[in-house]
Amino acid sequence: MFNLENTVSVVIGGNGVLGSAMSEALAEAGSKVAIIGRDMEKAERVCEAIREKGGEAIALKADAANKGDLENVLAKVLEWGGSVDTLINASGTNSATPFFELEMDEWDRILDVNLKSVVLACQVFGKQMIDQGRGGSIINISSVSSGPPLSRVFTYSVSKSGVNSVTQFLAREFAKDNVRVNAIIPGFFPAEQNRKILSPERIESIMGHTPMDRFGTPEELKGAVVYLASSKASSFVTGSFLRVDGGFGAMTI
Repeated sequence: MFNLENTVSVVIGGNGVLGSAMSEALAEAGSKVAIIGRDMEKAERVCEAIREKGGEAIALKADAANKGDLENVLAKVLEWGGSVDTLINASGTNSATPFFELEMDEWDRILDVNLKSVVLACQVFGKQMIDQGRGGSIINISSVSSGPPLSRVFTYSVSKSGVNSVTQFLAREFAKDNVRVNAIIPGFFPAEQNRKILSPERIESIMGHTPMDRFGTPEELKGAVVYLASSKASSFVTGSFLRVDGGFGAMTI
């Protein structure tokens, strides 16, 4: 049920902390994985870790907010693997700039990385899935701050709320072609984009809203990714949000 052999996965942001764990999960389940990012040194390290375990992976450079880059990547992925069966949108950036100090260049940068990239990737790779005629799975990475807005991350919260909206809209749009569109809502995982805003006071506040009283580890996202990627395990699941948050959602409902 969770076997992903004979599939090809594209992980945009697969060179990041969370993206690399998700890439490894797909490879461990048998999928060939294309790691897409701007930092090729990190992307190659993820590929090497996958290959050391017997998996297949390729690293490709692209700006996730540039449609031309993504179209070039698609062509290379098809040449390498022959199809696109799973797309994970895992690019992310964050900022704790107070609202009244927010400049529009920062606003644009965060919206580009977190939201525009998702729209563009779904246009490029989603169309490929539809044209293939055999369905597929798109997994967008949202955040617990996409629901109840969290202080100090205004633009990030707006961008992830947008990811949720895109997920539900495209789930409905793509359903007739059997392309499932879902999102994972991670809780607090100390990844690169949020380490700088995790002050002791911030950590105390987060733990106060997390019943499991700890941060998540990247490996704890693996099961959710494989489940949503599997056309057998999640064949009737689309437009859904799978929370991996240590109970954070139970505290905020």
